[in-house]
Amino acid sequence: MTALTPDTIRTLTETLADLTDYLRENPDLDEALALVEPLLDEYTGLPVQFADTLRALARAIQEHPSVPRTAQVDLLVTELRTAAWEQADQHTLHYVLDDLRDLYGSAPTAERCCWCR
Repeated sequence: MTALTPDTIRTLTETLADLTDYLRENPDLDEALALVEPLLDEYTGLPVQFADTLRALARAIQEHPSVPRTAQVDLLVTELRTAAWEQADQHTLHYVLDDLRDLYGSAPTAERCCWCR
């Protein structure tokens, strides 16, 4: 794995900001859906990835030897894990894309999952 830096993560967030700006410019709907599709993938999309990131951060904090074992730290770790569950619940947004395609009449760019057929 390549080394991560705050700059590589900033590049990611800048790319998301660019996508948001692009979507505000009334793009072609097929292209807009295609660009957003990877972000909302049921298994690898942002909600799932961000939830995994929050859980991994909670674990790293909890297991780090220099972090004090206090009620406040436990509360913060619990908040991270709760946020992770809330993010993971958003994995169903990929169904919204499928429904939009059905309404709009465009063909999906990838095969639908078994639940969407």
